[in-house]
Amino acid sequence: MNWPELKHPIAITPGDPCGIGPEIIAKAWCTAPEMTQGCFVAGDVGLMRRAMALVQKTPGFPVCEIESPAQALAVPPRCLPVLQAVPVAPNLPWGQLDARAGRLAGEAVLWATRAALRGEIAAVVTAPLHKEALHAAGSPYDQYPGHTELLQAESARHAGVTLAQMPVRMMLANDELRVVLVSIHLSLREALDAITMDQVLETLRITHRALTPLLGRKPRIAVAGVNPHAGEGGLFGREEIEILQPCVSAARAEGIDAQGPFAPDTVFMRARQRADGQREFDAVIAMYHDQGLIPVKYLGVEQGVNITLGLPLIRTSPDHGTAMDLAGQGKADASSLIQAIRMARQRVLAAH
Repeated sequence: MNWPELKHPIAITPGDPCGIGPEIIAKAWCTAPEMTQGCFVAGDVGLMRRAMALVQKTPGFPVCEIESPAQALAVPPRCLPVLQAVPVAPNLPWGQLDARAGRLAGEAVLWATRAALRGEIAAVVTAPLHKEALHAAGSPYDQYPGHTELLQAESARHAGVTLAQMPVRMMLANDELRVVLVSIHLSLREALDAITMDQVLETLRITHRALTPLLGRKPRIAVAGVNPHAGEGGLFGREEIEILQPCVSAARAEGIDAQGPFAPDTVFMRARQRADGQREFDAVIAMYHDQGLIPVKYLGVEQGVNITLGLPLIRTSPDHGTAMDLAGQGKADASSLIQAIRMARQRVLAAH
């Protein structure tokens, strides 16, 4: 596919320098140069040179340092542009948890988020960071469980609003299925308490707003039940009757094409794109983290993309972790990162 030229570049953050993030970025440039054209890495030049040397079978993709995001648009093909967005990094060991790596990962994300909020870049694609290393980095990164919370907090600060005034949701997507989560990183017991009218209705609103420009029409949104058989009329739980059905009715009254709640063991199959390209629903609202992630990852973790909805910027990420056991070997699969870049491009084009 020949992609239209970007008006502003897309920034890719390297994730944890000790994980597979840097090498899958380098591999993406080597294997999908048409997808990475107009993108650049916001991170450390030396780190990316190490990563490129790791994955290149024959030299041919030099790493060049740029001084501003705009310069990325003029970089010739078969060249990986890197902006030194963080202090020069030490030579960190592959595959080891290191607080210095956590800080570098956090600083890169913070730089890219601020650049996106200033309008200097079109989107942010984040390679995986290690939550434990991020926490070990200390303040301010130890207050964020992961990317999503850091992006939300910085966006709220930029807009001068509270976190509650900038609700965000995680959407996991591939070419076959889109799933949006009511809650993210909570224990199952806490996640059940988070299934409230306000939370579910806000999830429906955010999903509707995010997918409408992408699809060019109202998205058809299915709501998954939380109990077996969606409660079976109250026999196996009353959340569907007391919370989810009223949420669907309220959403429909606002013009949102919401349906359900449906039995959670079949609704994802109904929303999956069929061989003929059709699907019954454009997205499913899942009630908690694993309910939504299991079906998406079962379809292929190498194709899954994490998209943050509700932010005043576009952010995507591969749907996998840092894979410390693979880091430094040049064996990691870049497919999910390439899909994340593709979906970021799609959303940039849909926004314009």
